[in-house]
Order: sequence, then C-alpha cells, then structure tokens
Amino acid sequence: MQKDYKLGSIVVMKKQHPCGTNEWEITRVGADIKIKCLNCGKSIMLPRVEFNKKLKKVISC
Repeated sequence: MQKDYKLGSIVVMKKQHPCGTNEWEITRVGADIKIKCLNCGKSIMLPRVEFNKKLKKVISC
C-alpha cells in the first residue's frame, strides 16, 4: 500500500495517544517525521521507517 503524505497532512496512527485521540498533523518531513497531536498539541519525532509501520491512514493531504 502506497502511503502518500506531505507536510501538513492529517494522519491516523494505529495506537491512540494517552490524551484519547489518534489523529496527528505532520509538521516535519525528512529522514525523520515530526507529528503533532491534534487534541493536546504534544509533538513527537519518529524515524520514517517506524512512522510508516505505525501509520493507519492519511485523512487529508
């Protein structure tokens, strides 16, 4: 499955964040992907390979 995402895309991850949502906004794209929780604003950085494994679907590009 091809995963098309870019800066500013809203994505759904497989596991929920402790705040209760699983929707994130991509804020940095490169070798690492930085995502920000849409509910609480917490940002995390993941290696691209790990991000692709944890990604469930892309809501908007």
